[in-house]
Amino acid sequence: MKGLHYQLKSVLHDKFCLMSFLLPLVVAAALNTVGMMDFSSLGELHFGILEHDLPGQTITWLEQYGPVTAYPTQKDLEDAIKEPSTNLIGVKADGKAIRTILSGDELDLFRQTADTLPALYEQRELSRQAEICVLERPDVMAKFHEMFLVVTLIVAMFMGCTFNAMNMISEKEDGVALINEILPMTARQYALQKLAIGFVLGCLSAIFTAAICFRLPPVKAALLLALIVLSSFVSALIGLLIGRISDTLMVGVIYIKLVLLVFMAVPILSFLVGIRNPLVQSICYFVPSQATFEGIMDLANGGTATAIRDGVILAGHCAGWFLLYLLLSKRKRMHASLT
Repeated sequence: MKGLHYQLKSVLHDKFCLMSFLLPLVVAAALNTVGMMDFSSLGELHFGILEHDLPGQTITWLEQYGPVTAYPTQKDLEDAIKEPSTNLIGVKADGKAIRTILSGDELDLFRQTADTLPALYEQRELSRQAEICVLERPDVMAKFHEMFLVVTLIVAMFMGCTFNAMNMISEKEDGVALINEILPMTARQYALQKLAIGFVLGCLSAIFTAAICFRLPPVKAALLLALIVLSSFVSALIGLLIGRISDTLMVGVIYIKLVLLVFMAVPILSFLVGIRNPLVQSICYFVPSQATFEGIMDLANGGTATAIRDGVILAGHCAGWFLLYLLLSKRKRMHASLT
């Protein structure tokens, strides 16, 4: 217990570890705040016209699709269209028809609308005879919001890796590692101390982040807790490996950044690209965060089957990474005894 108390005290003096613990909580709170905002107005159509250029019937027809703003001069209209912060579509009379004006930096949605608008105006009489079915507009931002929440949770679980690696490397640079070698403490006890602190802190950071991000029923919350525990254990094990193989702080930081990049990039790319190839999916599961990401996304969307399967995959990762650490530790002890 004294060893654990010492390791816990070192965390309070390590600003890097404290930042790793608190940052996911801040990001989760910010994402929740953003999620409460209504972004539907960003997809609305806005039209700009010249005063006394279009007949009243045409203006009324345009107002069916979005707000219409009249500008006194051609320059004012062009300046409004060129404004980078807007997607304003300029509309001018072209005989009995209309033509649209764009600046060229609009989103695809608004460019397609501008291209279609003149033809739609010419066929406005026919369109009145058509039966109109208003479909519910899908919330495109919702799935990305969930994705960012899950990635934030993965970063919180990664805190154990950061602490273990940085703490072990700092002890090497400060000479504390040499003192540890002459203390009445076995290599197994030392590893368990590091593993316990990194694991507990990673779990706590992830649990607090999950409490901010998700509101799940008890059964799904229990499955989420299981995924957090397994993922945090894997993260702590990887931190032990990084701390063991890194001799300097710079090398350790590079390894941590590379691992974190892989942990985040693989599930995000898999989600965005929509990988369906079984072989590629199997390769992705070699990265523990892929199973974590899929399991939490499944729980967030109301499912449980995928989360249970991914929990089994993470349990396999725990066993595999633990055996790898034992193997590397044994080889290092054998090498030390020979020299």
